[in-house]
Amino acid sequence: MDVADPYEVFDADSWADLRANTPLTLTELDVERLRGINEDLSLDEVTRIYLPLSRLLNLYVGAVQELSRATDTFLGTLPERVPYIIGLAGSVAVGKSTTARVLQALLSRWPNTPQVELITTDGFLYPNAHLEEHGLMQRKGFPESYNVRALLECVAMLKSGYSVAVPQYSHLVYDVMPEVYTHISSPDIVIVEGLNVLQTGPGPGPFVSDFFDLRVYVDADESVIREWYVQRFLALRSTAFSDPTSFFSRYAKLSDQEAVATATGIWDSINGPNLVENIEPTRARGDVILRKGANHAVEEVRLRRL
Repeated sequence: MDVADPYEVFDADSWADLRANTPLTLTELDVERLRGINEDLSLDEVTRIYLPLSRLLNLYVGAVQELSRATDTFLGTLPERVPYIIGLAGSVAVGKSTTARVLQALLSRWPNTPQVELITTDGFLYPNAHLEEHGLMQRKGFPESYNVRALLECVAMLKSGYSVAVPQYSHLVYDVMPEVYTHISSPDIVIVEGLNVLQTGPGPGPFVSDFFDLRVYVDADESVIREWYVQRFLALRSTAFSDPTSFFSRYAKLSDQEAVATATGIWDSINGPNLVENIEPTRARGDVILRKGANHAVEEVRLRRL
C-alpha cells in the first residue's frame, strides 16, 4: 500500500501568496547584515519566502500560547512562560545559519513574540583538545563530536521555563570558548540551529528534537551544496582566513586551484559523508522543508500537514 505524502508542496510563487497582508519589517540594510558569506539572499526572497513562513510560525506560536493559557485556567495555576522551540537543520554551506538569523529578525517583530533567541549547536561541540585526544578532529560536525547530553539538558531546561547559559563557539579559532556563555532567560521563541538537531539515533531517547515544537530543514542537492562550500572557501581567503589568529590562516595564500582542491578534499572526506550519513536522513522529520536551487533561492516549500 502506498503511503500518502504527508506534505503540502508549494512553488515559490504559490507560497509567496500566503503572505496575505503581513507587513515587511526588514530593510535592505537588515538583509545585508543577515546575509551569509557568498550567499545571494535578497529582500525579495525575504518577502516571498520568509515573511509567509514567519506568519505561519506566528500563528503556530499563538495557538500554543492559547492552549497553555487554557491548561493553566483548567488547573487554576499561574501562567507559565514556556518558549516555543524551533529546530533548524541542514548541511554545512546550505545557508541554515542565514535562515535562522532571518527568522529570528522577522519573528522578533511580531507583537506577541518580542524575545526570540538563537542557539547554534557549535557551542556544544567538544573542545578541540577533547576531539584530538579521542581521534575525532576529522569527525568534527559528526554526531559523536558533540556533547549531546549538555545540549539535551539545555533544551530541556528551556522547555521547562528555566534560564540557561549557552556555551559559545569561535569560528575564528575553530574551538569552543572556555568560560564564555550567552545567558537566556524567559524567551518567547528559541531557534536551535545545527547540523544534527533533528536526529533521533539509537536507543529510546529522549532526543533534543523531542523538545521542538516545529522542525525546519534547509535542503538542496548535494552537488549544489558542494559547489557552494567550495565557493565559500574561496571567498573566505580574503576575509576570515586572512586574520593571522584564524585557525585557517594557512589557507589564506592558496591559489584558486589550490583552494578548490583543498575545499573539495575537505568536503569529500568530512562534510559530504556527514551529510549523506547523518544529516540528510533527518530531512523527513522536518515539518517545513525549504528546498533551494542552484542560485541559493528557495524554489519549493514543503509543509507537513500537522
